[in-house]
Amino acid sequence: MENQTDILLLEGLKVTPQSSIPAFILLLLVYIFIMASNIGLVVLIAAERSLHQPMYLLFCNMSVNDVFGATVIIPRLLSDVFTPMTERYIHYIDCVIQAFCAHFHASATHTVLMIMAFDRYVAICNPLRYTTIMTNRMVAKLSVLAWAVASLMVVVLVGLTVRLMRCRWIIFNPFCDNASLFKLSCESVLINHIYGLGYTVVLLGSSICSITLTYLRIAMVCLSSKNKVLNSRALQTCATHLAVYILMFVSGSIIIILHRFPDLSDERKLASILFHVVPPAMNAVIYGLQIKAVRQICNKPLYAIKTLIFFATIQIIIITTPSL
Repeated sequence: MENQTDILLLEGLKVTPQSSIPAFILLLLVYIFIMASNIGLVVLIAAERSLHQPMYLLFCNMSVNDVFGATVIIPRLLSDVFTPMTERYIHYIDCVIQAFCAHFHASATHTVLMIMAFDRYVAICNPLRYTTIMTNRMVAKLSVLAWAVASLMVVVLVGLTVRLMRCRWIIFNPFCDNASLFKLSCESVLINHIYGLGYTVVLLGSSICSITLTYLRIAMVCLSSKNKVLNSRALQTCATHLAVYILMFVSGSIIIILHRFPDLSDERKLASILFHVVPPAMNAVIYGLQIKAVRQICNKPLYAIKTLIFFATIQIIIITTPSL
């Protein structure tokens, strides 16, 4: 039995033969957009000296995490589209790795957003000391802390599951996650449920509390300040960060809520896919279009293209106009 469970059957993406090609094209386009937008934002920040500031450097953490999260899930879904459901096999170790990466992506999203909230707090509530506090060394420390905390929590989460003996071999999910893995076991999973609940409470509770307190403090500073420039800057930067957090929080909450309704298992599976697709696709757009410095830099090539088109049109008109 142990040898039989080394190879698992993964349910994957449930699509009809008629909708397989549209589903593949849609997922592929979304994946290309996620990769291009997030990697483009990172390259842009790295190449432009004016963007070598703590706020923009911290944005790179989110973009890297979004690329990582999408790459963990979408390529496997693309390969499953044209594979019959009875032949979607996956090695147990590969399933464990995918589960770890999926939970790591979700956890890192929370921890990265928390350090970004801290950066906005210092910038708005203590602007005179911002450059002293948010040095490159501090940015590096916060980034390492965000990734390390997420990694440690997920290592324990998945480690508690790997220790279990397996008596089943079917993963009833579009991709591997921790819950799908410990459902393969016939042993008691009480410890897994306790740690999983604690993991969720600590992660969600800490992110909600820290971001709520941060923005309440920022709101108090803005209300007590008559500086319109400060208030405008706070509104612009904080609205961007808050929009990303709300998008991520709503996507994750939908999955948690749907877990309570077994009859909506298909909807929950779709929501779990969207969690790894929608936020990564939107985050770079929200950051890039809402940040003036990034928007101005992105407009430079667009302006050059428009200029070339304009002059090319003039040349065509001159050539095609009959001479008098």
